Amino acid sequence: MNIEEYRDFCLALPGVDESTPFGENVLVFKVMNKMFALTDIDNFESINLKCDPETALDLRARYSSVLPGYHMNKQHWNTILVNGELNDQELQYWIKYSYDLVVAKLPKKDKLALEELKN
Repeated sequence: MNIEEYRDFCLALPGVDESTPFGENVLVFKVMNKMFALTDIDNFESINLKCDPETALDLRARYSSVLPGYHMNKQHWNTILVNGELNDQELQYWIKYSYDLVVAKLPKKDKLALEELKN
């Protein structure tokens, strides 16, 4: 997966927008203003994704390319190296998983607004 494919996949999810709140080189994707993915624009070597704590530990144990979230809450975020260990389908699965975790925790009014965007 390259950065354009990553960006296109994230933006194709309902209610997603992109921004650079941490500086012009950090691309952040949010759903209903809640962050679920980010990466370095200039050096696309890894992506940070939200993850439930048990699954985060399991992924880190199974894959050398899955690390505790860099500059993030290490209990709830993983940094995934984009080095070929995980194929594009696996990366897309974990991006969508991160998105779904964030959506599940949205307030009811935001979930309703997101449903409206899907229709």
